[in-house]
Amino acid sequence: MIRAAAVDVHYPPPGGAHAAAVVAADPRFAAIVDERVCWLPQVAPYQPGAFFRRELPAVRAVLAGAGRLDLVVIDGYVDLDPDGRPGLGAHLHTELDVPIVGVAKTAFRSATHAIAVHRGSGTKPLYVTAAGIPVDEAAALVERMAGDHRLPDALRRVDTLARRMLLSPPA
Repeated sequence: MIRAAAVDVHYPPPGGAHAAAVVAADPRFAAIVDERVCWLPQVAPYQPGAFFRRELPAVRAVLAGAGRLDLVVIDGYVDLDPDGRPGLGAHLHTELDVPIVGVAKTAFRSATHAIAVHRGSGTKPLYVTAAGIPVDEAAALVERMAGDHRLPDALRRVDTLARRMLLSPPA
């Protein structure tokens, strides 16, 4: 059995971060076995080109205690250009030493190596990058992930979980 996690982070005003993860018993995320959320009261400020400094602590926190993982899917890029400039996913891969699949909703101008994946009936692609797994295999995995919409169900769920926390942040 492969244990896979999908993660997302949101930043409510005036600060802090809400992170969410879903853990599945398969890489398609057809069988969710756990949902996790956490709140970080302080995060690093946004820095263009160094987004990982802001996002990585929240991802670490929500995955802490999730148990053994064989794959992590992130909302974003693994690397930012064909030369391998590391993004969030590359830093996470270094820390966890498991395959990381990045699924971005918007094109990043220097990420010309990302594979465009079309899902559902939508015309806008998702942009897939990866570390620890060949990017063409990662793209095929994203195509097969559970859900009929452009965004796989697992990524839609972690987005919902993180945003739901935004409605009522901890005191």
